[in-house]
Amino acid sequence: MLGYALLFLLLAVVAGYLGFFGLAGLAATIAKVLLIVFVILLIVSAFSGALRGRPPA
Repeated sequence: MLGYALLFLLLAVVAGYLGFFGLAGLAATIAKVLLIVFVILLIVSAFSGALRGRPPA
């Protein structure tokens, strides 16, 4: 439980740092790009699994 508290403290400090120095916009842009990349990878993976005809594990 203490580990989770320390993790959330660290995340809050990082979020505060990004917001204070104006890097939040850059972080949001990077997050959007990564989201698109991973959704494309998900779709490619789903189609390749469907073409092989094997059920998901």
